[in-house]
Amino acid sequence: MTEGIVSVTGLIAHGRGEAYDYLLGERTVPEAEAAEAAAAAMLVLAKRPMITINGNAAALAAKELGELSCASGAPMEVNLFHRSDERMAKVISFVEGETGEKVLGRDQGGILPGIASDRSRCTKEGLMAADVVLIPLEDGDRAEAMVKLGKKIISIDLNPLSRTNQEATVSVVDEVTRAVPNITLWVKKLKGDPDQARSVLANYQNKKNLASVMDRICHELKEGHV
Repeated sequence: MTEGIVSVTGLIAHGRGEAYDYLLGERTVPEAEAAEAAAAAMLVLAKRPMITINGNAAALAAKELGELSCASGAPMEVNLFHRSDERMAKVISFVEGETGEKVLGRDQGGILPGIASDRSRCTKEGLMAADVVLIPLEDGDRAEAMVKLGKKIISIDLNPLSRTNQEATVSVVDEVTRAVPNITLWVKKLKGDPDQARSVLANYQNKKNLASVMDRICHELKEGHV
């Protein structure tokens, strides 16, 4: 935070996520495993996949997101809610330093309609052109806007009731540093087998999976496991 990578409100968001992780036992639950496989399948089958990164995602999992980018062929783009040119440069440089990969976001000539904040700004060659977008961590406004543009969204968010997860095509309810490596492993398994990737997606139901996560949280609370 003191370096400008994460904002003060980003720390609040992280704490909120940690609270949900406690309710899940701080582990990757079976519903998350299923969603991670589906997320990988969607990335493998995409024509123009993209990974969008905010300050929290950069601080928590820049290296892991870079590995996923390399495995899936999905470029990375930085998009910030609390945006300034200086902070954009810091976050992009940080991610590039952690990953050794070129990161989009310095020249944001595209605008996502329906968003009042600076989060509407994006690159034309990246987010605007994408057909599948991975959003690690909560970003309800942009998830909703991109769905309206016909894009498929993969979310990674520990709150099953968040607008991001509710809007997403595939909602991964897992902690980002666990989720991203799991998705990368699945990408490597499915990359050479599009038929299997299509089968994984065909057998996955996002709303049913989210409902199962919520049932699991309620059960854990009722049984006093958390």
